[in-house]
Amino acid sequence: MPGMPAAVVLATALITLCPTVPRAEIAKDFELATHWRQGAGLHDRVAGLDDWLDENAEWWQGDAPPKIRLVSPVEAHARQGATGSFQRGRLRGLYDPDRAEILLVKPWDPRDPEDVSVLLHELVHHRQAPHHWYYPAAQALPAYRLQEAWLAERGMKADVNWVAVVLDAGCTRRDIHPD
Repeated sequence: MPGMPAAVVLATALITLCPTVPRAEIAKDFELATHWRQGAGLHDRVAGLDDWLDENAEWWQGDAPPKIRLVSPVEAHARQGATGSFQRGRLRGLYDPDRAEILLVKPWDPRDPEDVSVLLHELVHHRQAPHHWYYPAAQALPAYRLQEAWLAERGMKADVNWVAVVLDAGCTRRDIHPD
């Protein structure tokens, strides 16, 4: 292609080699990405998050959905266990496997993607609950990874201290057989 400007050659190559995404697929992807916002109530939001988890998590939904309650920071700290979800160093959510209950710490806004990602994180713990874990804190790492992926699809970054999560999720001999 002598005499053709490099930009024309590059554009031609890109058009030829890179398939375009049909508008219908773009619309479908946008619909999936915003489905969590469309629900009028918490039940609809949970259904949208469960749909996303069905496609992205290795654990399936249980037969019974979790109970979900908004609680004060004081109540959350009183019930804090191994499956707490933290954001910017603040406790944002908990899952109580004995009660099959998710506790979302106030203030919690169903329109805020970071707050909704906390709900998603706790829904992961609800799915993990029927499975055996030698070290319960090991459940946190995959829950944070899924939370991170969900936020990334929305152009956001998870605010997670990965060093702390990995260290907490690690299982040492001392954790299983204390001296």
